[in-house]
Amino acid sequence: MSFAPVLRAEWLKIRTLRSLCGALLAVFAATTVFSAVAGVSETSDPEFDPLFMALSGIAPGQIAAISFGAMAVSSELHGGGLRLTFAAVPQRGRWFAAKVTAIAVPALLVGLLTAFVALFVARAGLGDAASGLTVEEQLRGVVGGGTYLTLMALFAAGLAALLRSGVATLSLLIPFILVVSFVVGDAAGTVADFLPDRAGQVVLHQTYDGTLGPWSGLAVTALWTAAALLAGAWSVRRRDA
Repeated sequence: MSFAPVLRAEWLKIRTLRSLCGALLAVFAATTVFSAVAGVSETSDPEFDPLFMALSGIAPGQIAAISFGAMAVSSELHGGGLRLTFAAVPQRGRWFAAKVTAIAVPALLVGLLTAFVALFVARAGLGDAASGLTVEEQLRGVVGGGTYLTLMALFAAGLAALLRSGVATLSLLIPFILVVSFVVGDAAGTVADFLPDRAGQVVLHQTYDGTLGPWSGLAVTALWTAAALLAGAWSVRRRDA
Protein backbone atom coordinates (compact mmCIF):
# COMPACT_ATOMS: atom_id res chain seq x y z
CA MET A 1 0.00 0.00 0.00
CA SER A 2 1.33 3.45 -0.92
CA PHE A 3 1.81 6.26 1.58
CA ALA A 4 -1.16 8.40 0.54
CA PRO A 5 -3.98 5.96 1.45
CA VAL A 6 -2.23 5.11 4.72
CA LEU A 7 -2.06 8.81 5.57
CA ARG A 8 -5.75 9.26 4.72
CA ALA A 9 -6.65 6.35 7.00
CA GLU A 10 -4.62 7.79 9.87
CA TRP A 11 -6.11 11.23 9.38
CA LEU A 12 -9.60 9.68 9.42
CA LYS A 13 -8.81 8.03 12.77
CA ILE A 14 -7.70 11.30 14.31
CA ARG A 15 -10.61 13.27 12.87
CA THR A 16 -13.22 10.81 14.12
CA LEU A 17 -11.88 10.21 17.64
CA ARG A 18 -13.60 12.75 19.87
CA SER A 19 -10.94 12.52 22.56
CA LEU A 20 -8.28 13.66 20.08
CA CYS A 21 -10.40 16.51 18.76
CA GLY A 22 -11.08 17.44 22.38
CA ALA A 23 -7.35 17.49 23.13
CA LEU A 24 -6.73 19.89 20.23
CA LEU A 25 -9.59 22.08 21.44
CA ALA A 26 -8.05 22.02 24.91
CA VAL A 27 -4.74 23.24 23.47
CA PHE A 28 -6.52 26.28 22.07
CA ALA A 29 -8.77 26.91 25.08
CA ALA A 30 -6.15 26.48 27.82
CA THR A 31 -3.51 28.54 26.05
CA THR A 32 -5.88 31.37 25.15
CA VAL A 33 -7.55 31.58 28.56
CA PHE A 34 -4.31 31.56 30.53
CA SER A 35 -2.73 34.13 28.21
CA ALA A 36 -5.80 36.36 28.52
CA VAL A 37 -5.62 36.16 32.32
CA ALA A 38 -1.90 36.91 32.24
CA GLY A 39 -2.57 39.89 30.01
CA VAL A 40 -4.78 41.61 32.58
CA SER A 41 -2.58 40.75 35.56
CA GLU A 42 -0.57 43.59 37.03
CA THR A 43 3.13 43.09 37.61
CA SER A 44 5.92 45.17 39.09
CA ASP A 45 8.68 42.83 38.01
CA PRO A 46 11.58 44.93 36.66
CA GLU A 47 12.43 42.07 34.27
CA PHE A 48 8.91 42.01 32.85
CA ASP A 49 8.87 40.33 29.42
CA PRO A 50 5.68 41.29 27.52
CA LEU A 51 6.11 38.62 24.84
CA PHE A 52 6.52 35.81 27.33
CA MET A 53 3.66 37.17 29.41
CA ALA A 54 1.40 37.25 26.35
CA LEU A 55 2.34 33.69 25.37
CA SER A 56 2.54 32.29 28.90
CA GLY A 57 -0.59 30.24 28.24
CA ILE A 58 1.51 27.91 26.09
CA ALA A 59 2.95 26.43 29.29
CA PRO A 60 -0.39 24.89 30.39
CA GLY A 61 -1.46 24.43 26.78
CA GLN A 62 1.46 22.10 26.12
CA ILE A 63 -0.08 19.56 28.52
CA ALA A 64 -3.01 19.20 26.14
CA ALA A 65 -0.62 18.98 23.17
CA ILE A 66 1.30 16.19 24.90
CA SER A 67 -1.97 14.41 25.63
CA PHE A 68 -2.97 14.68 21.97
CA GLY A 69 0.29 13.12 20.76
CA ALA A 70 0.25 10.35 23.34
CA MET A 71 -3.41 9.44 22.82
CA ALA A 72 -3.12 9.48 19.02
CA VAL A 73 -0.62 6.63 19.25
CA SER A 74 -1.98 4.80 22.29
CA SER A 75 -5.45 4.62 20.72
CA GLU A 76 -3.99 1.98 18.39
CA LEU A 77 -3.12 -0.26 21.33
CA HIS A 78 -6.63 -0.94 22.58
CA GLY A 79 -8.58 -4.04 21.64
CA GLY A 80 -5.95 -5.42 19.30
CA GLY A 81 -6.19 -2.39 17.04
CA LEU A 82 -2.48 -2.42 16.28
CA ARG A 83 -2.65 -6.00 14.95
CA LEU A 84 -5.46 -5.01 12.58
CA THR A 85 -3.48 -1.95 11.48
CA PHE A 86 -0.38 -4.02 10.72
CA ALA A 87 -2.50 -6.58 8.88
CA ALA A 88 -3.74 -3.80 6.61
CA VAL A 89 -0.36 -2.04 6.40
CA PRO A 90 2.46 -4.59 6.76
CA GLN A 91 5.07 -1.88 6.17
CA ARG A 92 5.33 -0.73 9.78
CA GLY A 93 7.73 2.11 9.04
CA ARG A 94 5.32 3.53 6.46
CA TRP A 95 2.45 3.31 8.93
CA PHE A 96 4.42 5.10 11.65
CA ALA A 97 5.47 7.85 9.24
CA ALA A 98 1.81 8.34 8.28
CA LYS A 99 0.76 8.40 11.92
CA VAL A 100 3.41 11.01 12.77
CA THR A 101 2.37 13.15 9.78
CA ALA A 102 -1.30 12.90 10.76
CA ILE A 103 -0.36 14.12 14.24
CA ALA A 104 2.02 16.86 13.12
CA VAL A 105 -0.20 18.66 10.60
CA PRO A 106 -3.24 19.38 12.81
CA ALA A 107 -0.98 20.04 15.80
CA LEU A 108 0.94 22.66 13.84
CA LEU A 109 -2.19 24.31 12.44
CA VAL A 110 -3.86 24.45 15.84
CA GLY A 111 -0.60 25.53 17.47
CA LEU A 112 -0.10 28.47 15.10
CA LEU A 113 -3.73 29.59 15.43
CA THR A 114 -3.54 29.22 19.20
CA ALA A 115 -0.34 31.24 19.54
CA PHE A 116 -1.74 34.00 17.33
CA VAL A 117 -5.03 34.29 19.23
CA ALA A 118 -3.26 34.08 22.60
CA LEU A 119 -0.93 36.90 21.64
CA PHE A 120 -3.83 38.98 20.32
CA VAL A 121 -6.01 38.68 23.43
CA ALA A 122 -3.08 39.13 25.83
CA ARG A 123 -1.86 42.23 24.02
CA ALA A 124 -5.31 43.75 24.37
CA GLY A 125 -5.03 43.31 28.12
CA LEU A 126 -1.42 44.44 28.40
CA GLY A 127 -2.07 47.66 26.54
CA ASP A 128 0.88 50.06 26.64
CA ALA A 129 3.01 47.45 28.44
CA ALA A 130 3.28 45.56 25.16
CA SER A 131 3.86 48.59 22.95
CA GLY A 132 7.58 47.86 22.73
CA LEU A 133 7.07 44.56 20.94
CA THR A 134 8.18 44.65 17.33
CA VAL A 135 6.39 42.86 14.49
CA GLU A 136 9.41 40.57 14.11
CA GLU A 137 9.33 39.60 17.78
CA GLN A 138 5.60 38.88 17.68
CA LEU A 139 5.93 36.84 14.49
CA ARG A 140 8.77 34.86 16.09
CA GLY A 141 6.62 34.24 19.15
CA VAL A 142 3.64 32.99 17.12
CA VAL A 143 5.65 30.77 14.75
CA GLY A 144 7.91 29.55 17.54
CA GLY A 145 5.00 28.89 19.90
CA GLY A 146 3.08 26.88 17.31
CA THR A 147 6.20 24.93 16.39
CA TYR A 148 6.98 24.24 20.04
CA LEU A 149 3.50 22.84 20.71
CA THR A 150 3.84 20.61 17.65
CA LEU A 151 7.24 19.31 18.75
CA MET A 152 5.94 18.47 22.22
CA ALA A 153 2.99 16.57 20.70
CA LEU A 154 5.39 14.58 18.51
CA PHE A 155 7.75 14.02 21.44
CA ALA A 156 4.87 12.43 23.34
CA ALA A 157 3.88 10.39 20.27
CA GLY A 158 7.38 8.94 20.00
CA LEU A 159 7.49 8.04 23.68
CA ALA A 160 4.02 6.47 23.51
CA ALA A 161 5.19 4.26 20.64
CA LEU A 162 8.29 3.29 22.61
CA LEU A 163 6.52 2.65 25.93
CA ARG A 164 3.40 1.16 24.30
CA SER A 165 1.28 3.13 26.76
CA GLY A 166 -0.35 6.54 26.74
CA VAL A 167 -0.76 6.47 30.51
CA ALA A 168 2.94 5.74 31.04
CA THR A 169 3.87 8.53 28.65
CA LEU A 170 1.69 11.08 30.40
CA SER A 171 2.83 9.86 33.82
CA LEU A 172 6.42 10.47 32.73
CA LEU A 173 6.17 13.70 30.76
CA ILE A 174 3.67 15.77 32.72
CA PRO A 175 5.45 15.53 36.11
CA PHE A 176 8.75 16.11 34.33
CA ILE A 177 7.54 19.33 32.74
CA LEU A 178 5.59 20.62 35.74
CA VAL A 179 8.04 19.67 38.49
CA VAL A 180 11.32 18.03 37.55
CA SER A 181 12.28 20.47 34.82
CA PHE A 182 12.03 23.39 37.23
CA VAL A 183 13.34 21.79 40.42
CA VAL A 184 16.23 19.91 38.84
CA GLY A 185 16.74 22.60 36.24
CA ASP A 186 17.32 25.35 38.78
CA ALA A 187 19.89 23.20 40.54
CA ALA A 188 21.59 21.98 37.38
CA GLY A 189 22.64 25.39 36.07
CA THR A 190 23.23 25.73 32.33
CA VAL A 191 22.60 22.01 31.76
CA ALA A 192 18.90 22.76 32.29
CA ASP A 193 18.93 24.99 29.22
CA PHE A 194 19.09 21.82 27.11
CA LEU A 195 16.00 20.15 28.58
CA PRO A 196 13.33 19.77 25.87
CA ASP A 197 10.75 22.12 27.37
CA ARG A 198 13.09 24.83 28.66
CA ALA A 199 15.09 24.92 25.44
CA GLY A 200 12.02 25.28 23.24
CA GLN A 201 10.40 27.99 25.35
CA VAL A 202 13.29 30.42 24.79
CA VAL A 203 11.53 31.40 21.55
CA LEU A 204 8.64 32.79 23.62
CA HIS A 205 10.82 35.43 25.27
CA GLN A 206 11.41 38.92 23.97
CA THR A 207 14.89 38.98 25.47
CA TYR A 208 17.12 36.03 26.33
CA ASP A 209 20.59 35.77 27.82
CA GLY A 210 21.04 32.04 28.36
CA THR A 211 23.09 29.48 26.50
CA LEU A 212 20.57 29.11 23.67
CA GLY A 213 18.77 31.55 21.42
CA PRO A 214 15.20 31.25 20.14
CA TRP A 215 15.86 29.07 17.10
CA SER A 216 18.76 27.11 18.57
CA GLY A 217 16.51 26.34 21.53
CA LEU A 218 13.80 25.03 19.22
CA ALA A 219 16.47 23.00 17.44
CA VAL A 220 17.38 21.33 20.73
CA THR A 221 13.71 20.48 21.34
CA ALA A 222 13.54 19.15 17.77
CA LEU A 223 16.52 16.87 18.48
CA TRP A 224 14.78 15.50 21.58
CA THR A 225 11.67 14.93 19.48
CA ALA A 226 13.61 13.24 16.69
CA ALA A 227 15.26 10.92 19.21
CA ALA A 228 11.87 9.98 20.69
CA LEU A 229 10.39 9.35 17.23
CA LEU A 230 13.37 7.22 16.17
CA ALA A 231 13.02 5.18 19.36
CA GLY A 232 9.30 4.84 18.72
CA ALA A 233 9.91 3.77 15.13
CA TRP A 234 12.40 1.14 16.34
CA SER A 235 9.82 -0.18 18.80
CA VAL A 236 7.12 -0.33 16.14
CA ARG A 237 9.36 -2.21 13.71
CA ARG A 238 10.97 -4.65 16.14
CA ARG A 239 8.39 -5.50 18.79
CA ASP A 240 5.33 -7.70 18.48
CA ALA A 241 1.99 -6.01 18.00
